[in-house]
Amino acid sequence: MKTASIITIGDEVLIGQVVNTNASFLGQRLSEVGLEVVRTVVVGDVYDEIMRAFREYTANFDAVFVTGGLGPTHDDITKKVVADFFGAKLVEDKDVLENVRDRLARRNIPLRQVNRDQALVPEGCTVLMNHWGTAPGMLFERDGKFFAVMPGVPHEMRNITTEYLVPLLREKVVGQVIRHRVLKTTGIAESSLFELLGNPDDILGGKARLAFLPSQFGVRLRISVRAAAAEEADSIADEVAAKIHDKAGKFIYSEGEVELEEALGKLLKEKGLTIALAESCTGGLISNRLTNISGSTAYFERGVVSYSNEAKVELLHVPAELIRNFGAVSEEVAGAMAEGIRAISRTDIGLSVTGIAGPTGGTEEKPVGLVYIGISDSRGTVVNKHNFPDERVRFKDRTSQAALELVRRRVLGLA
Repeated sequence: MKTASIITIGDEVLIGQVVNTNASFLGQRLSEVGLEVVRTVVVGDVYDEIMRAFREYTANFDAVFVTGGLGPTHDDITKKVVADFFGAKLVEDKDVLENVRDRLARRNIPLRQVNRDQALVPEGCTVLMNHWGTAPGMLFERDGKFFAVMPGVPHEMRNITTEYLVPLLREKVVGQVIRHRVLKTTGIAESSLFELLGNPDDILGGKARLAFLPSQFGVRLRISVRAAAAEEADSIADEVAAKIHDKAGKFIYSEGEVELEEALGKLLKEKGLTIALAESCTGGLISNRLTNISGSTAYFERGVVSYSNEAKVELLHVPAELIRNFGAVSEEVAGAMAEGIRAISRTDIGLSVTGIAGPTGGTEEKPVGLVYIGISDSRGTVVNKHNFPDERVRFKDRTSQAALELVRRRVLGLA
């Protein structure tokens, strides 16, 4: 088996009331075992649409993974379609029935016919027992094809996948390994990063693929490699990653799932440095991100949300005349805020942000999105000016990212 597809069933997903996290989870797990997910689709609770998807996907892919529509109510019709698709009658599985009965008994719920019906499975399938719910998973292997059906409840689907399907697939998927390596960058736009890296062929050498994935926090670079063996795939990924580091290393703050706050926290801890924050327009978001990391007490001393002008003067000792002469959103005030928080907290680093989050409050001279980020340390005080003309929450996200990145580069001697 080499190719796979995912079918998600449910009107609630189709109309956007529920986010399709199941497809995301399956995509990751299937890639890890060497299956390439070529296509995913969402289908409503309509018999003909589900049947059409089954026929098309089994004809074109080695493995099909179906989630959703296995509940006890009238709109859950997936099992009926599956049985018809394989020409199998529904029969009662005693082990599933016992599982349903036990789970209901523990909740003091009587066993009704609608619950008993959940023990019906297509004859000839391999039952994937659901120890986290009442609807079992079902597995069919026909003519070299692999067809798995699972509940749509995320934690039930994930556990069935992890306990039953992943070990089985590791045995069946041979001769193909897929590796994804993610490099996280910030402080550089997608287009600028593309130009900096140059001709992709020089980096990839025809051995890998590279995707640019931008967000308000930066650009993730995903290296994808398909090879015959794990050692070969890892070697190619290492080679490509090294070439990217050579060209854009100063913008890369981590690999994998490590976020900037965690990478910065590790750096501060290694260097034995402490930090305190004075936040205005971000309302404590930067402090929140830093303290989300376990062990942050080793380097985070305090965070002050000095939102008003009065707070800047009273708590941070920003001279009132600076605010009168230059305004709260200014290079001068940002510098004074960073110096003030560092002085009163006696930390190695003082970090400040002051800006206009919008959508109101901007002027021609100081538009919405303007922000100053200040940092004060033993080498002096530096203030960076940015403009993030986004909606309010994205503005705060981008400002917090820029502020944390300024600290990282300052500590590394890059800023």
